[in-house]
Amino acid sequence: MPATKFDKESIKNTIVGKVQRYNGLTIEEASPHQIYKAVASTVRDQIMHKMIESREVWKKQKGKSLYYLSVEFLMGRSMYCNMLNLLSTKEYTEALEELGIDIKDVLKEEPEPGLGNGGLGRLAACFLDSLSCLDLPAMGCTIRYEYGLFRQKIVDGQQVEMPDSWLDNGNVWETAMMEDACEVHFGGHVDEIEINGRQKFVTRDYYTVEAVPYDMPVVGYDATIVNPLRMWSARSPKKLDLNRFGEGRYAQASEEIELAEAISKVLYPEDRHYEGKMLRLKQHYFFTSASLQYILKDYKKRFGNDMSKLPEKVVIHINDTHPGMAIPELMRLLIDEEGLGWDEASAIVQKTIAYTNHTILAEALEKWPVGMVQQLLPRCYQIICEMNRRLCERLWNCFPGDWDRIARMAIISYDNVHMANMCVAMSYSVNGVSKLHGEILKEETFHDFNLVMPEKFSAITNGITHRRWLMSCNPELTDLICESIGTGWIKEPQRLSELRPFADDAAFREKFGKIKQHNKERLAEMLKERQGAVIDPSFIYDVQAKRLHEYKRQMLNALHILVLYNRIVNDEHFTMEPRVFIFGAKASPGYYRAKQIIRMICALSELIDKHPRARKMLKVVFLENYDVSSAEVLIPAAEVSEQLSTASKEASGTGNMKFMMNGAVTIGTLDGANVEISEQVGMDNIYIFGMRADTVRDMYRENNYNPMNIFETNQEIRLAMTQMIDGTLMPNNPAALQDLYHSLLLGSWGSMGDSYFVLKDFGSYSMAQRRLNNDYANRDKWLKMAVTNTAMSGVFSSDRTIHEYNDQIWHLEPLRKPEPQKEAADAPKKEKAKPVRLKSGK
Repeated sequence: MPATKFDKESIKNTIVGKVQRYNGLTIEEASPHQIYKAVASTVRDQIMHKMIESREVWKKQKGKSLYYLSVEFLMGRSMYCNMLNLLSTKEYTEALEELGIDIKDVLKEEPEPGLGNGGLGRLAACFLDSLSCLDLPAMGCTIRYEYGLFRQKIVDGQQVEMPDSWLDNGNVWETAMMEDACEVHFGGHVDEIEINGRQKFVTRDYYTVEAVPYDMPVVGYDATIVNPLRMWSARSPKKLDLNRFGEGRYAQASEEIELAEAISKVLYPEDRHYEGKMLRLKQHYFFTSASLQYILKDYKKRFGNDMSKLPEKVVIHINDTHPGMAIPELMRLLIDEEGLGWDEASAIVQKTIAYTNHTILAEALEKWPVGMVQQLLPRCYQIICEMNRRLCERLWNCFPGDWDRIARMAIISYDNVHMANMCVAMSYSVNGVSKLHGEILKEETFHDFNLVMPEKFSAITNGITHRRWLMSCNPELTDLICESIGTGWIKEPQRLSELRPFADDAAFREKFGKIKQHNKERLAEMLKERQGAVIDPSFIYDVQAKRLHEYKRQMLNALHILVLYNRIVNDEHFTMEPRVFIFGAKASPGYYRAKQIIRMICALSELIDKHPRARKMLKVVFLENYDVSSAEVLIPAAEVSEQLSTASKEASGTGNMKFMMNGAVTIGTLDGANVEISEQVGMDNIYIFGMRADTVRDMYRENNYNPMNIFETNQEIRLAMTQMIDGTLMPNNPAALQDLYHSLLLGSWGSMGDSYFVLKDFGSYSMAQRRLNNDYANRDKWLKMAVTNTAMSGVFSSDRTIHEYNDQIWHLEPLRKPEPQKEAADAPKKEKAKPVRLKSGK
C-alpha cells in the first residue's frame, strides 16, 4: 500500500474530500467549523501515519517507558503546533489559501481543551511536547474532564463561573481505546482469606466505575516518536433503570449513572464541603488506578509476568501529590492481583515511582481524612497503614523518643493521611522545580526526610517548549532569529545565546522593536474584539498573568497602580511613561479573597478611566477567561513581566520564562526560577526587588512583623488603603473591600496581618518601578535589555529540563528510526549536541 502523501495538492484534495464525505457540501458551502474538522482530521491522518511507524520501532527496541501522571495537562489548541512539529505549516497554509480560506479563521474554530488550569498543567503539556521531540517513549495520564475548570466572565467587576463545555462538538484529536477500558472499585469491605496456605485480601460489596481511555497524540518536532496523552473518562457499568423510568421516577432511574460520571465532569470540584473533598479523592484514585492497571497489562503483554523486572522497563512519575494514590494502588495490584509478598512489592514500588513536588504551601500539601480514605478505599487504607507502621519503625530507630518529629514525618498522623510524606517515603526520587525550591525542600519542607534519605532529593528547574511559546505564537520574531543566527537553535535551544551580540546591533534592535509593536497591536485588536477593551499600543504593556493567589501578589501590583493614580491626580507636575497594566487570572470559585482582588482590579480600571488626566498615562485591563490561546497573543506583546510572589513561595514559575523568551523584561522577587533568570541575563537586565527568601523565612519564624507601622508612616500607602474602604474605589458599596483591607493590616483567625508581606515589600517594589519607567524612556537601552532576555532564554527550554530528568531520574533510551543501511554507512558521523545544564542538580 503506498504511503499517504501530505504535499500541498494532496492536502487540498483531502480537505475537499472530507468536507464532501462528512457533510455532503462543497468547500464554498461548508461552515467554518466544518472546514476546521476537515483540516484537523487531515493533520490527524498525517500524525497517525507517523504514529504507526513509531510504534513499530518502539516494539522492536523494547526499551523503558515513562508514564507521567498529572491531574492537569493544559494542552492548548493543537492544530497549528501539530502542523509546525510535522514541518507542514507552509503546505497547509498554501493549500488553504488556494481554497480561498485564511488559516487564521480555521485555527479560531478549535476549542480550548479543558484539561488544566495553571502552571502545573502547562508544565505537564510542555514536558509531553519535549519528550516527543527528544524521541523519548512516554505516555501522559490524566482525566478527560467534560467541563474543565470553568469559563470566566467578569460581570459588574466580579468573577462569574460558567461551564466550559469544550467537548460539545467532540474532540477531533482523540481516539477511544475501548480495548483498554477497565474497572475501578470504590467502597466495600476487605475480607482476609487463606488460599493454598497463603494469606489473601479480597474486597467485597464494592461499587464499580468503568474507566474508558481516550488517547490524544503528541507529535514531536521533526521527530520519530508520537507519544499519547491518555485521558480517562468515567462511566457507570449500569444502564438506565427502565423499571424506575416506567414508574415515572426519572431522576432515580439515572441516578447511579450520573454519580459515576461526576468523577470526570469538572477539574478541581469545590472541596469546602465533605462531598466535594470526597469527589476529589475519587478523581485522584480513579485515574491513577486505571493508569496503573493499563501499565501492568501492557508490561505483561510486552515482557511477560515477571514483575521483578518492572523498574527496568517502567518509570511512573507523579506530578505533585494528586496522583499519590498510585503508591498504595501499585502495592495493591502487585500483592492482591500479581501474588507478590509485601517486601518484594514494596521494593518494586520504591524503584519505579518518582515524585515532583511543586509547592511548599501547607494547604497544597494534600492530606485526606482517615475516615474518608477508609470508607472509599478500604484495601488501599490497609496498605497505607502498613506503610506507615514500617516507616514509623524506621524513624524511631533514627530519632528515638522524638514523637513530634516522627508525627510530622508519618504518613498517618492527626487523623489525616499525609500524601506528601507518603510520596517522599515511597518514591526513589524527589525533586524540586528550581534551584531555590530544591534547597527549601531539603532545608525546610522535608528537612527531616533529608536527614534520613538524602540520596532521594534533587532540583531540576522547570522549562517551557519554545516550539509553542516562541515559534508558534511569535512567528515574526522566529523568522528574525533564524535570519540572524540560522535554524540550529530550533533543535538546540541553548544556541539562542548566539543572539546576544545582536543586542548591540542597532538595525537588529529596530527590527526587534517593530515586531514587538506589531504584537502589541495584535493584542489590542484581540482585547477589543473579545471584551470591548480599548488600549493604546503606544503605552508600555505591563502584564501579570497567572493563577490568582495571595502569595502571587496581584494585590501588590494593584496597590501600586492606585498609588500611581494618586500621584497623577494630586500632583499636576507628575509624569510617567504611559502604561497599560494587564491582568490575566482565574480565582478558585471558593477563594473569596482572590475574588475580592479581582473586584479591586476592576474597580481600579473604572476609577482611572473616569479621570481625564489619569487615563492619559494609566490603563488597567482585566483579561477575561485567561487561557493558553489568549496567552499566545498576550505574551509576545508584553514588555514588562510582573513576577511578584513572596520570596520562597513560588516553586519555580514558567510564565516568567515565556515572557522572557518573547523579549519582556522581568520585574520580580528573587523567588523560584527568577533566581536563575537573573543569573542568565545579569542584574542589569532584570528588576529585582523585595526581601530574599531567607529573610522571609526568618520573619515567619519570628512572627513579629507589624504592618500597621508601615501604614502609619507611609503616606502613599495610607491614602491608597483608605481609598479601598472610603468609597473612592467602590462608591456604591464602600464596604465591599473591607476584608482585603483588614487582611493587610490585621490578618484573620489568629494569623498576622499582611501575611504575604505586600506592604513590607511595597517600598522596594515602587523604587524598582521608578527605575523601570526611566529605563523605558531610553528606547535603545530598553531594546538591548529585551533582546538580551530573549537571547538568554534558551536554557529555560523544556528540552533541557527533560534531558536533566532523563539523565538523573528516568534513564530512558531515545527511539531511533533505523536508517537505510547504505545511507547510514555513507553518512558522516555527527557529534551529539550536549544540552546546557542549569546549576540546580543534586
